Amino acid sequence: MSSPPLRLLFSTCPDPAIAARIAQVLVEERLAACVSRLPGVHATYRWQDAVEQAEEVLMMIKTAADRIPALQQRLCELHPYDVPELIEVEVAGGLPAYLQWVYAESREEP
Repeated sequence: MSSPPLRLLFSTCPDPAIAARIAQVLVEERLAACVSRLPGVHATYRWQDAVEQAEEVLMMIKTAADRIPALQQRLCELHPYDVPELIEVEVAGGLPAYLQWVYAESREEP
């Protein structure tokens, strides 16, 4: 049996409270099965012709591939950044039971 098409998405937030709120909404709305939050990420980036530095919270979002369009839209509605980071990585494999759980929990309710 092949694994369902899943994605791991990375996004950053300016603080833990915002990351927690976004994670809660994404899971409640079944746009993601799980969102892991890692505080203390140090980012260096170019924004509006200046090199900036910030401490952020990295979110690792696990979801079914076909939920990505709705997840992208919702993230942009919830996120305070003008251009939120959202990077998508295809999941090539993993523990089959976990992959099935991610797929089942990120499905639209029947």
